[in-house]
Amino acid sequence: MKGAQLKIADGRPLIGTSDDIVPMVRWLLFVAALVVLIVVVGGITRLTESGLSITQWKPITGAVPPLTEAQWQAEFAGYKKIPQYLDVNGPAGMTLAQYKFIYFWEWVHRLLARAIGLAFALPLAWFWFRRTIPLGYKPRLLALLALGGLQGVVGWWMVSSGLTPEAADRVSHFRLAAHLLVALATLGGLVWTALDLRALARGEPRARLTGFGAFTLAMLAIQLFMGATVAGLRAGYVAGAGWFHADAWPLMQGRFFPEGVDWTSGFFHALFNDPYLTHFIHRWWAWGVVAVLVMLARQLRGRHRMVSIAVHSAFGTQVLLGIFTVWSGVALWLAVAHQLCGALLVAATVWGVHAIGRRDALGFQGGPRR
Repeated sequence: MKGAQLKIADGRPLIGTSDDIVPMVRWLLFVAALVVLIVVVGGITRLTESGLSITQWKPITGAVPPLTEAQWQAEFAGYKKIPQYLDVNGPAGMTLAQYKFIYFWEWVHRLLARAIGLAFALPLAWFWFRRTIPLGYKPRLLALLALGGLQGVVGWWMVSSGLTPEAADRVSHFRLAAHLLVALATLGGLVWTALDLRALARGEPRARLTGFGAFTLAMLAIQLFMGATVAGLRAGYVAGAGWFHADAWPLMQGRFFPEGVDWTSGFFHALFNDPYLTHFIHRWWAWGVVAVLVMLARQLRGRHRMVSIAVHSAFGTQVLLGIFTVWSGVALWLAVAHQLCGALLVAATVWGVHAIGRRDALGFQGGPRR
């Protein structure tokens, strides 16, 4: 019943009513959309080599960009001290106007991160003050807030890896992977919590994470990690290029298994550090993920047809974008679209795993199936 007092399994009333929960669902989905947006901006920042343009971490004052010529020159002078400028952009003759371009994308990325923090923290405080957060959800919401804070710390940890004299002209690919995975884990947590709250507003139990659901998420997490490693190592370029050219895909430089893998430090070092091998694993592990997602989607036919369509659409589009990105020689707009679709695939997969978990929870408690 609309506006009715909700109860948990033993009959005790929850804080708030169903009408109180609906705004929380919308809030969480809005923040999830912002996380998808920052993943896209992060992709642009990486592909335009903008991530090292701001060499200091100022969580509050850094929200204001340079406003005067003297301030711009001071920022540019700081950038001129790092390896990316000394080894790459300096010899290429970077101008202040070119520096402003890369500064803009990193600044937008950081500004959006601040906006997401406020978009989550302020409504959370409001719902907490009004005592409308259902019982058992406060720890989860605080955990999501902590994940957001961790993302900021990991982001600076990543950037700092590219500022030291010992660094190459880029950040650590492991730290980049950590930065992306924390963002996508936050996205998954936001979507799962929103779906749990929506079910609660209908008087249904929380979803249970099934064994198959956990396996599906683990398979996808490995693929996302390898994809981030490919991005950090710039391994997307090693396969070759050429539209509809078999030597670039499904082959790599005309071979199924690429030449040039450096085995001198052993298999596991090559697995995570060699661009040829990481690219090879990323493109073929994808088909294992596709097989698992097909099984997930098949279980969702019928009552959860829309979820099944979302999962099929997301992984199908993602595979095509990955192939087109390789064929294009990593065209910026295709690579960014690939990263966007990766985030949407995470959301769709979490939705599918949640749907299976909710179905099993309803069956376990003998509740209605709908």
